[in-house]
Amino acid sequence: MGTFFEEGGAVMIPTMLFGFALVASAVMSITQAERRWLTFVFGALTFSSGLLGTAMGLINTMRYVAKTTVAEQIPIGATGIAESLNNLVLSNVLIIIACLISAVAAFKHSKPAPRAA
Repeated sequence: MGTFFEEGGAVMIPTMLFGFALVASAVMSITQAERRWLTFVFGALTFSSGLLGTAMGLINTMRYVAKTTVAEQIPIGATGIAESLNNLVLSNVLIIIACLISAVAAFKHSKPAPRAA
């Protein structure tokens, strides 16, 4: 797990913080339905942060690949792309966890359907 964060770079930290805030807001929405908007905001921040980290990693990888020899370009490019995707993986895992928790909150706050007499 340590290399996962090291490979992802510095943007992993805000992605993780936004993701933990997202999961916390999803848990809060179980008891406080009026706080559901907070889950949406932190979800957008988490995804945007993961996407930004991926884009920054891809840009840096392509800059470095352009300076290497032809024989080294494919292995270095493949490694850089794989490391860049760690940001997106982290954000998606945290968003999926929050979605599952939000589904529980939505189920708890849903009103039962009226019964036919």
